[in-house]
Amino acid sequence: MLFLHETHKVVGVREEEFEAAYRDGWMPTLAADDDARLLWYTNHAHGSGMAYNVVTITGISDGAAWERLAHRTQNGDLNPWMRELDRLRHGVIGKLLLPVDWSPLQTVDLATVPTDGATHPLSLFMEDTGWPYAPLDDYIQMWDEIYYRLLSKAPRGMRILDIQACFQVAHGSSRRREAMLWQKIEDANDYAALVRLLTTETAPEHRVPGSYMVEALKYRDQWQSRLLRTSDWSPLY
Repeated sequence: MLFLHETHKVVGVREEEFEAAYRDGWMPTLAADDDARLLWYTNHAHGSGMAYNVVTITGISDGAAWERLAHRTQNGDLNPWMRELDRLRHGVIGKLLLPVDWSPLQTVDLATVPTDGATHPLSLFMEDTGWPYAPLDDYIQMWDEIYYRLLSKAPRGMRILDIQACFQVAHGSSRRREAMLWQKIEDANDYAALVRLLTTETAPEHRVPGSYMVEALKYRDQWQSRLLRTSDWSPLY
C-alpha cells in the first residue's frame, strides 16, 4: 500500500472552500472504486507553524492504482476538480510514503474507511519528519529500538504520544534520506502533558548517554515537528 502525503498552502480566504472540495469532491469520488481513499484531513494548528497549511494523507492500494489516479487528475474525470483546487491554494508539496517494517500501520482496509463526512471530536497529531546524516535504514532502526519500543511499553495514561505509523519516502518521490513518525497526542481532554513538553527544558536525566535525546544525535540533528488538528469530518482521527 502507498500513502500519498500532501501539504497544501491554502489561500486564507478560501479555507472553507478548500475543505469543502476535499469533503464533497475528493473523498466521495475516490469512494466510487477500490483504488484509494482519503484517510486524514488535518489543519496545521494556528500558532505552531505556517498559517493555512493543510496536510492530507490518501491511502492508495498499490502502484497500478496510483498510476490510474495520476492519469485521472491529469486528463480524466478528476482534472476539472484539480483545476478548481489549484485556485484555492498557493501551492502543494506531495510525496509517496511506504510504511517501514515495524510500523504499527502497514495497510488499511480501504472498504471500511468512512466516506460519509460524519462528524466526530477533534484530535491532535504530532508529525515528526527527520533527515538523518546516517544511512536511512540505521535511522529507522534507531527509532524502533530506542523510541518506539520504549514508548510502547509505557501505560497509556503515562505517555503523551501514541505512534500510529512510521513512514519512509518511496524511492524517487522526495528526499532519499527522510522518514516520518505519525503520532496521535493522547488524552484529548487534558493536554497538560503536551503543555509541559512545550514549555519546559528537557530534564537532565533525559540528556545523558543512552537516553533518546543523546543517542538520536548520532543519526540526525535536523527534524521538524508539526502539530496537526484533524477536521471534524476527517475519515480517520
